[in-house]
Amino acid sequence: MVLGLGLFGIVVGFCSGFFGIGGGTVLVPALIYAGYDIKVAIGIAVVQMMMGSLFGSYLNHKHGKLELGHGLYLGVGALFGASFSGLIVTLLPRIALLSIFALILMMSIYKFFTAPIQPKSEPNRSKPLLFSIGLGIGLIAISVGTGGAVFLTPILVGFLSWEVKEAVATSLFFVIFGSISGFISLSAHGLVDYTDGFIVGVGSLVGVYFGVKQSYVVDKKIQKRLLLILYCVLFTLTVNKIFQS
Repeated sequence: MVLGLGLFGIVVGFCSGFFGIGGGTVLVPALIYAGYDIKVAIGIAVVQMMMGSLFGSYLNHKHGKLELGHGLYLGVGALFGASFSGLIVTLLPRIALLSIFALILMMSIYKFFTAPIQPKSEPNRSKPLLFSIGLGIGLIAISVGTGGAVFLTPILVGFLSWEVKEAVATSLFFVIFGSISGFISLSAHGLVDYTDGFIVGVGSLVGVYFGVKQSYVVDKKIQKRLLLILYCVLFTLTVNKIFQS
């Protein structure tokens, strides 16, 4: 079990570093298929997201790939929104959480698919807008077991005309805030398995290191296509799980 969770962490960590996602988007469906209840899976994922996003953002900033200013406005909004995640997970049934996750994934796939590789206008970096986006994503994302980057990246690229690699690095940084707030909220409601979460988190640190390094060298067009493939796979798995429920 320990080895399996550690391997989960390495794979999820690589995806986190390469795609700029928290990792919960990959980890929660994987844990569900391994037999975990969705609420337990979310509790494990939030520990992994907190550890992986901190390390990945440190690497991105160290190599000059992350500008902290705009990410802070998104992150502070996420702190407020994610503070309600424990209550939402406690109140909503499993099928409702899965359905919300699938719906937002579908919208993200569409918007990201239709966005151009090279933005055609100046990026929108309005501070009040970024805070509001962070607030909304923080409220929803942690509640369904993801750090929010899988929703944020398509918004930054598709709606606000950010360049893909900048959006990926900023989205991973954004995950720090929501995952910390979500960890506190979920812990208060008794929804965090600390042992399994730590094992997965340690494995993810290894994966994040290699994922971040690879993201620096891959062409942004290829990175976007791989992101789309990832979203489609996750959407398919989630919908399949909804019908099984």
